[in-house]
Amino acid sequence: MVYLLYNLLLLLSVLFLIPYYLLRGLRFGKSRRGIRERLGFYSPEQIATIQSRRTIWIHAVSVGETRAAMPLIRQLHSQYPEFQILVTNVTETGHEVALKVKEIDLCLFFPFDFPSAVRKALNTVNPELIIIVETELWPNFIKLADQSDIPLALVNGRISDRSFPRYRFIRFLLKPILETFSVLCMQSQIDAERISVLGAPDRRVENTGNLKFDYELKNVSAEEIGQRKKHYRLPEAVTIYVAGSTHAGEEKQLLEAYRQISPQIKQKLILVLIPRRPERKRDVVVLLKELKFQYRLRSSLKERDSLLAAGEVLLVDTLGEVLDFYSIADLVFVGGSLVPTGGHNLLEAALLAKPVIFGPHIHNFKEISAKMIRAGAGVKVADQQGLVRQSVKLLNDPPYCRAMGEAGRSLIAENAGTTERTMHHIAKLLR
Repeated sequence: MVYLLYNLLLLLSVLFLIPYYLLRGLRFGKSRRGIRERLGFYSPEQIATIQSRRTIWIHAVSVGETRAAMPLIRQLHSQYPEFQILVTNVTETGHEVALKVKEIDLCLFFPFDFPSAVRKALNTVNPELIIIVETELWPNFIKLADQSDIPLALVNGRISDRSFPRYRFIRFLLKPILETFSVLCMQSQIDAERISVLGAPDRRVENTGNLKFDYELKNVSAEEIGQRKKHYRLPEAVTIYVAGSTHAGEEKQLLEAYRQISPQIKQKLILVLIPRRPERKRDVVVLLKELKFQYRLRSSLKERDSLLAAGEVLLVDTLGEVLDFYSIADLVFVGGSLVPTGGHNLLEAALLAKPVIFGPHIHNFKEISAKMIRAGAGVKVADQQGLVRQSVKLLNDPPYCRAMGEAGRSLIAENAGTTERTMHHIAKLLR
């Protein structure tokens, strides 16, 4: 009865989903290419790749989940060369990130959760294992995979403070879904306890830790930093403040803060603004013009262009360069945290030994943010004015910034090992 109701709601949603993706395709030129895959139809080339070897199917909904899965993907590729790695995403940005990972053999869009689309996708791919990253639970996909005797593993699982009450309300739906998983590898003991409350069998729940702590630590030389600054037309002697993964409502606060910070620090300052979704470029450009900022688009930079001047903004409207920009930053603000989005990955800046500032809305990274604050690697601010005060304090104290960055790297090294613990459980499913 529950699945019948769910499928009726899905059927009604078709009236809105298909036009939505078509309109997005017309506007951004991205979504249309994925509709066939979302309906379970693949090109002859894709089918040939799928059927060439045994397959491990990893589903990572978007950018954050795809990046989180990187250590695991690399370990699977190394330890099981007889398998090919298929990664599916829901978002275009996640898909673009996955396409650039050499250890991934094929990237597809995840099928809509209609029984017909899911059944067609599962029959075509015929995976020997499905790994779902974090907590992306699609009832029909999971039910049909279980009926096909395909083992399911949840990795890097988490249940946020905000999600837990909502999930408890629909426990009657979640319990049969969670019972189909062979193993559920959770980020923390709290996450493990919560998913057990929601119906996952205790014997299959494991507290393996957070895969994000297994990112490879990056060592970037002074020469590489100089080359990247030149490539992005940033002056060598100017302080760089990078605001990454920003959202609507956040850029205005950041730009106003930038204007307040600049006259209060000893060095000249340039802001690099990286919206979470590059397609929001138009909205941010309108805002920059309203606030009378001089700016340049990353996509428009050319080698012969003059260097940016202090007080200007570099608006990054490309994908896959966040870590490169973090590597040249003197201070990093991680977005989605001044607005109630839940925050984004704080460890990406820490692995490059950069000091990190973030706002109060960090519930998606509650444990990581707490560890960073305790380690002296990150600073949490309550609002825009707090951001101004802390930014001025840090930018006027470079030795303290460097100490924060090193504390972040040490934190990552101390908490590594999740991939190995997760692989221990996955190995049992691939025998």
